[in-house]
Amino acid sequence: MVSKAKIKLIRSLELKKKRDEENLFLAEGNKVVSELLSCFPCRLLIALPEWVCKHEVSGVPEVLEVTQDELNMVSFQKSPQQVLAVFEKRMDSFVSDGMGNDLLLALDDIQDPGNLGTILRIADWFGIKHVLCSVHCADVYNPKVVQATMGALARVQVHYVDLPVFLGEKLAAGVPVYGTFLDGEDIYRKPLANNGIIVMGNEGKGISDAVRACVSERVFIPNYPQGAVTSESLNVSAATAIVCAEFRRRMSAGCTTGSVG
Repeated sequence: MVSKAKIKLIRSLELKKKRDEENLFLAEGNKVVSELLSCFPCRLLIALPEWVCKHEVSGVPEVLEVTQDELNMVSFQKSPQQVLAVFEKRMDSFVSDGMGNDLLLALDDIQDPGNLGTILRIADWFGIKHVLCSVHCADVYNPKVVQATMGALARVQVHYVDLPVFLGEKLAAGVPVYGTFLDGEDIYRKPLANNGIIVMGNEGKGISDAVRACVSERVFIPNYPQGAVTSESLNVSAATAIVCAEFRRRMSAGCTTGSVG
């Protein structure tokens, strides 16, 4: 049986204020919880008995075996998947020195939790270890973000920074900063570096003026056929996947141009 106090705690983690106060977040489902158990301290795990039998949970201080009805009562999901867990937030150290020697993602005020979670999953897929978020991006520990990452938080570190300041410093150091714009160069024809920062903008407003001023390389994802009447724009997570795929394709094929600066 899950106590009222624990239900209250779990429910409170839907709010950023409470997540920050408690330094905790919630994750649900076999895939997500299993991935995060390896890298985040788990405070509380609630699961069906059959899930507990198949997984190593000896390091978790409190494990509650519950019925499906009890799990349904505490879950945020319409169809709970066997397990949910309360984790301690990870305090990743942020050292900007050296960042820019590989490929990074920078997110300018991404608001939708599903988009942010999907972008982190995309970063994980393409081997991008650090994602920089502006201070007004959605919270990475929002339950909807955590769910959408499908465990990518185990491998991708997310840093909230003053994005114009950070990008300005990297630009001054010669790190190429890429951004997607309608008047940019065709990404499939433009020379791309094997390092740098890819900036993706807000769902409705795109890249802000302050961040735009720090972009040194403007790229564009062309529609097909070019000139045809199509949708006005791509979803930001879809655009992120296309851009990251093209950078990694060039690297795999050995046809990048080295550092651009």
